[in-house]
Parts: sequence; structure tokens; C-alpha cells
Amino acid sequence: MNYKMKSKRVLLGLSQEELAKQIGVSRQTIILIEKEKYNPSLKLCVAICKALNTTLDELFWEEEESEG
Repeated sequence: MNYKMKSKRVLLGLSQEELAKQIGVSRQTIILIEKEKYNPSLKLCVAICKALNTTLDELFWEEEESEG
């Protein structure tokens, strides 16, 4: 699950529906992105980042697990 996106959205007090309306997609699209069942385009990622006032790296970059 994309916890970064969901937690940022919740922190800003936005529902999935409100975020979807802001960026011009369906609520279902937001649900699928948060569940990592849909890989959004770069354009959509940028729109999400702008709406959530964050960066691509912060929201979508997956950190590699370190072995240790």
C-alpha cells in the first residue's frame, strides 16, 4: 500500500473523493493508486504531488531495503 500518499492526504484533511476531484480523476483511481494496484502516469503523479504539496521523491520513491 502507498502509505506515504495516504498519510499525506489524510494529514491535509482530504478525502479520496476530494483529492480525485482536485486532480481530475475518479475516486476509484485514488483507491487503486493507494493500494498499489494501478501505476499512475508521470503526469498524474505530478498532479498528485502538487495537490498534496509534496515532491515525487517524497511520495513515490521506494527505498531499497538494506541488508544487514
